[in-house]
Amino acid sequence: MKRNGIGRIVILVALGLVLGAGLLGAEEKIQLAILLDTSNSMDGLIGQAKSQLWKVVNELARAKRNGKHPQLEVGLFEYGNDGLPESDGYMRMVSNLTTDLDAISADLFALSTDGGSEYCGMVIDRAVTKLSWSKASDVLKIIYIAGNEPFTQGDVSYKKSCARAVAQGIIVNTIFCGDNNEGVETFWKDGADRADGRYMSIDQDRVVEDVPTPYDQEIVTLGNQLNGTYVAYGSAGEVSKSRQAEQDSNASSVGAAAPVERSVAKAQSAYSNAGWDLLDALQQKSVNLSTLKDADLPQAMRGMTLAQKEKYVKDLAAKRVEIQQKINADNEKRRTFLANAAKAATQANTLDQAMLTSIHDQAKKEGFSIE
Repeated sequence: MKRNGIGRIVILVALGLVLGAGLLGAEEKIQLAILLDTSNSMDGLIGQAKSQLWKVVNELARAKRNGKHPQLEVGLFEYGNDGLPESDGYMRMVSNLTTDLDAISADLFALSTDGGSEYCGMVIDRAVTKLSWSKASDVLKIIYIAGNEPFTQGDVSYKKSCARAVAQGIIVNTIFCGDNNEGVETFWKDGADRADGRYMSIDQDRVVEDVPTPYDQEIVTLGNQLNGTYVAYGSAGEVSKSRQAEQDSNASSVGAAAPVERSVAKAQSAYSNAGWDLLDALQQKSVNLSTLKDADLPQAMRGMTLAQKEKYVKDLAAKRVEIQQKINADNEKRRTFLANAAKAATQANTLDQAMLTSIHDQAKKEGFSIE
């Protein structure tokens, strides 16, 4: 029995090394909250958020501190939507801060626009007080709020909300959808200045032009193959695995680049599904393979001995890493291709560019480097 136990430990340690290569401890973390105006005029903004989510995730996934990649948590609020209760200020927390990026994607694609009473001060205050922000001082905590009405609307002062954010080590970046000077005049810049953030303006109706590369199709094909390495377990496993495929489809519906960026994201440590994927759960030590009941396992694993189960997940883990390495190798070639193309192109005045520009600077101040 001791010999078998040691063998199992060796297998599980190897599994952890395979899946955990490049991962970090919980102390390396980036928390990102996105506050989107979903009033009638913001369909373009929501469209940009849908199409550029995975691009932003991939840039954050490249960050490193102390030689480790950060755990990424994303939260989402919508505000300014008359379809939401007036008693709640026409806003809601769509998602608390979570590592479940598929859930964030699903939430984004479920948003719709309606109305508009846009209370920036109130939604910032709600995000600061209701989201599960880390208490650690070395966690990079960022809010992005985007909208197009005066920053002063509502009963909650944006000055007090921004001060509260700063007191908790949270940076507030403001993105005005419209003319830059108008955003300054309507206090969007003042809000960012008060919260150690950056003020930016964008054209929310601009359609982001995709630049095709010779590597796109191969990356998407590999991304689809990656899904086959996920092992749904527990009561919500199959539902979550189906959602993974749905978000592949959603990404494909918003442009040629989005499914490529999503496939790249699935090859990064930031894309973690320990809540439903057995391999991620074993890597994070949130489950014990020897105590899982057959009813909680997929059909293919039921009736296996423990040794068979260990070999099954080890083989899938190795296959996952192999596919991820191919994706990342192709993506480096793709990044070089896009960098060369960008030299001759005009920088897009869009949501993703606004976020990426500020993220680089703010991550650097917190000791992160982004390649």
